[in-house]
Amino acid sequence: MNTKDYQARIDAEHRSFDGCTNLEELLPQIFHYWSTRHISPMLTPFGFDSPYGMFRKYLEKQCQSGDATRCVSIGAGNCSLEVGLARHLRGQADVIIDCLDISSATLERGQAAARQSQVEDRLNFVQADFNTWQPAYEYDVVIANQALHHVLDLEHLFAQVKGCLKPGGRVIISDMIGRNGHQLWPEAFEVIQEFWPRLPPSYRYNHQLQRYEERFVNWDYSQDGFEGFRSQDVLPLLTEYFHFEFFAAYGNLINPFVERSFGPNFDAAAPWDRAFIDEVHARDQREITSGRFKPTQMLAVVGNDPRVPMLCIEPLRPDFCIRLPDASFPDTSNDHPIESTYQWDAWPHDPRAELEIACRRLTEAEVRLHEVRSELDKCAALASHFDAERKERTAWALRLDAELRETTAPVQSLQREIEDRTAWAVQLDKELDERTAWALDLKRELDETRPLNEELTKEVEARTAWAFGLDRELQERTEWALRLKAELDELKSRKPVSFRQRAANWLRNRLNNRQRRRP
Repeated sequence: MNTKDYQARIDAEHRSFDGCTNLEELLPQIFHYWSTRHISPMLTPFGFDSPYGMFRKYLEKQCQSGDATRCVSIGAGNCSLEVGLARHLRGQADVIIDCLDISSATLERGQAAARQSQVEDRLNFVQADFNTWQPAYEYDVVIANQALHHVLDLEHLFAQVKGCLKPGGRVIISDMIGRNGHQLWPEAFEVIQEFWPRLPPSYRYNHQLQRYEERFVNWDYSQDGFEGFRSQDVLPLLTEYFHFEFFAAYGNLINPFVERSFGPNFDAAAPWDRAFIDEVHARDQREITSGRFKPTQMLAVVGNDPRVPMLCIEPLRPDFCIRLPDASFPDTSNDHPIESTYQWDAWPHDPRAELEIACRRLTEAEVRLHEVRSELDKCAALASHFDAERKERTAWALRLDAELRETTAPVQSLQREIEDRTAWAVQLDKELDERTAWALDLKRELDETRPLNEELTKEVEARTAWAFGLDRELQERTEWALRLKAELDELKSRKPVSFRQRAANWLRNRLNNRQRRRP
C-alpha cells in the first residue's frame, strides 16, 4: 500500500471514530438481546458471561502474584474498558494501563473519563500507530478489544507483542475473525437468501450506508478505512505466534441482523423480532458446529507458554475455526445476486405501519437531501467567491511577474558579477591555502633544523676559541723565533768563542727569558 492510500485510510478512521463519544452506544438493542440470550450462557461455564467479564477475570488472575502489573491496551479508543478495569481493581491490585490509540480525540475523552472516575493515576495515554508501534516496556498483560481487525501490519504487531510479553504474561482478545471487510463468505451468503425475503421492507434499511437494500448486498466495509481490513488473517496469525489458554468463537450468519447496519431496525422487545433472531442464531450454530460455517467473532487468551492447557468449546478449537480463501467456495455473491421476494405472510406487521415507516424515512431522506442541497449551494457560492478571488489574485500575480521581469535584468547582471567575484575569491582562497601549506612546510623544516644549527654554533664557537689559542701561540713562537734570530745575528758579529761557551750563553739567555715571562 502506498503512502497516499495509507494516509487516506487513516483519515477515514479518524472521521469514523473521532466523533464517537460512546462506542458502546453504536450497538443496537437487538445485539444485546442476542448476546445475553445466546452468547452469555455459552461463556458462563468459564466464569464470566461477557467480553468485559473475560477481561476482568484474566486481569485479576494476572494480578494474583502480588507484584505491580503493567498492561498495554492496543486500540483503547475512548478507554471505557480500561477505565472500568482500573476502577474495579482500585484498592485490590497495583495496576498501570498504557492506553494506546492513533486518535488523539478519543484519548482525550479517555483522559476525561479517567479523571471523572478518579483513576487517572492508573492510566497512561499514548498516541501511536499500531502498524509501527515499538513497546517502551515489558508487559504482564496486553489487551486487544476489537482492535486487531483494524491493523494493516499484523505480523509486526504480533512480533512486538510477543517480544514485550513477560514470562507468564497474557494477551486478552475480543475481536472479529471473519472475512475481510466484514463480508459474508459465499456459503453464508447463500443461506442468508433464505431469511432475507422474510424481512419487512422497513427492516431492509441499512443505517450505516443510509440506503434501502431490497436485496442483501455483501458490502466490503474496508474500502475506505481499516474496518475489517485483515479480519480473516487474525486467527491464523495468532495460532502461528502464540499458544491459546482460552478460546471461544461464535457468530456468522447472525451478524448483519444484530450489528449496526440492520440491527437498529429490530425491536428487542417485540416477540416476532426476538423469534426471528433466535431462529437465525439456531441455524447459525448448526452450520458452525458442522464446520460448514466458520465463526466470525472470537474471545481468546493467548501467551508464550505452550505448557498451559487450553479451554474451549468443542469442536470449536482455533484450528477448526480457521477459514482460508480457496477455490472450493467461489465467491459469486455480488456478481449474481439472488432475486429477493417478499414473503408477505412471514411477519405480522401492519402494512399501514410499514407505509408510515417508509414515509418517515422518505421524509428524513428529503430533509437530508435538502440539507445536502443547501450545503452544495453554499459550496457553490463559496466556490464562485473563491473563483473571483482567484482571478483577482491571478491578475495581481501577472502584474508582479511583469515587474519581476523588469527588475530581473540588473539582478541577473549583479548575479553574474557576484558569480565572477566568487570564482575569483575561490581562486584566491585556493592560492592562500597553497601558500599557507608551503609556509607551514618551511616552518616545519626550520623547526627540524634548529637543533642542528645550535650544535653547529656551539662547535664553531669552540673551534673559534681553539683558533684564537693557536693564534696566540703562533705569535709567541714568532716572537721567540725573532729573538733567536737576533741573538744569532749578535753572536755572528762578536768575536769567535768556543762552542761550549756559546752553548752556555744560549742556555743562560733562555732561562732568563722564561723567568721574565712568568707572571
